[in-house]
Amino acid sequence: MTIETRNFIAGDWQDGADRIENRNPSDLSDLIGEYAQADAAQLDAAQAAARAAQAEWGATGPQRRHDVLMAIGNELMARAEEIGTLVAREEGKPLAEGKGEVFRAGQFFTYFAAEALRQLGQTADSVRPDIEIDVRREPVGVVAIISPWNFPVATPAWKIAPALAFGNAVIWKPANQTPASAVALTQIIARQDLPKGLFNLVMGAGQQVGQRLAESAAIDAISFTGSVPVGRGIAAAAIPNMTKLQMEMGSKNPMVIMEDCDLDLAVAHATNAAFGGTGQKCTAASRLIVHERIHDAFVEKLVASAQALNVGHALEDGTQIGPVVSADQLAANLDYIETGKREGAVLLCGGTRLERATEGYFMAPAVFAGTRNDMAINREEMFAPITCVIKTGSYDEALHVANDTEFGLTAGIMTRDLARATHFRRNARAGCVMVNLPTAGTDYHVPFGGRGASSYGPREQGRYAEEFYTIVKTSYISSGAPA
Repeated sequence: MTIETRNFIAGDWQDGADRIENRNPSDLSDLIGEYAQADAAQLDAAQAAARAAQAEWGATGPQRRHDVLMAIGNELMARAEEIGTLVAREEGKPLAEGKGEVFRAGQFFTYFAAEALRQLGQTADSVRPDIEIDVRREPVGVVAIISPWNFPVATPAWKIAPALAFGNAVIWKPANQTPASAVALTQIIARQDLPKGLFNLVMGAGQQVGQRLAESAAIDAISFTGSVPVGRGIAAAAIPNMTKLQMEMGSKNPMVIMEDCDLDLAVAHATNAAFGGTGQKCTAASRLIVHERIHDAFVEKLVASAQALNVGHALEDGTQIGPVVSADQLAANLDYIETGKREGAVLLCGGTRLERATEGYFMAPAVFAGTRNDMAINREEMFAPITCVIKTGSYDEALHVANDTEFGLTAGIMTRDLARATHFRRNARAGCVMVNLPTAGTDYHVPFGGRGASSYGPREQGRYAEEFYTIVKTSYISSGAPA
């Protein structure tokens, strides 16, 4: 696959003022490429082009939008192995996860292709005589998309697809850790029947490109996924322009393990939720809240499960856990290991850098026990293959601990008790609640998002996406007084 290394602005591939290296975190000798960084003038050009193109696209009929999105989605699914390999090579997730991510990204596009044809308005009679009311949704305008590195194709897909489906223009700033995946997706989009300038890829550092987008009066809406501090900075910069905001941010997801659960199933789901994707998921379970009656047995099995995971090169057969994404991320993870020890937590396994045949950012999955919910390792999002066990004496205590956080993205419970499961899903303060499932893993046709510091603004995905990417217009039409 030929990989561009440039930005895509106003319908053309353009060099930038600077370039950054992109290396494989599984093998630092593998240089994937050098990728252009957009400057201020290019970003301004992208905004002007997007504004002009959006007027044309917003007036385009739904069939054309449908056909474009279907073509993008079908190509992504057909090329899932090829592009998924690039994702694994660049981000570090195991190959199977990379392929699955790209296929799921294709499904987002085909889903929203159908939504483009399903745009129905509403009519009503006025309380006044001889007046009819028409209620419909219109595009919000120019949408800036700022996406993270952990799902470099899927997360932008679930933002770009509805943006285009509902008639908007897009300026996309991906994470600098994963530019190759961004370019691969852009290549597919750039080949479609779109007005020149409707879709723009502007790569660059968040402090420059992202900040300028956040401050711009030319942007009508910003969809952001990333950390809480960055999200708050974007909100502060955008609010003077009254820019519409949708933000998915941090998490500290709990999984409650009750004494009546299927113990082996609980261990399997906890291992999946805590360490899948190297723990680099906003839906990862980093707090395992375990009833005291089964605490010791659960912990023993969990440690054995964590130690059995095969940590290795993302492209090698049998790898279950790839490297973390970067040197900075690895350093932050190891710092949290030391923080946990200082706070009095007991490190039962993992938490060390691993050596493999190739030089990379490999880390042994870590399990802390003897933790309290007020410890930093249980308060702050680590984004790491680290999970912390908290012992509790009752369901009520477990629910209280689960809710005792500023975040509220996902929460899970393992139990055979239907009444308890029902109570938990109704009382867990989270946007997504899982019963006898890992906390990670959501469907594309239903709303996704959290509460508290985890989310701000309308939900993503499914039919709820139109709330962010459209504006409601109510029109009153007088038929005139009868003769």
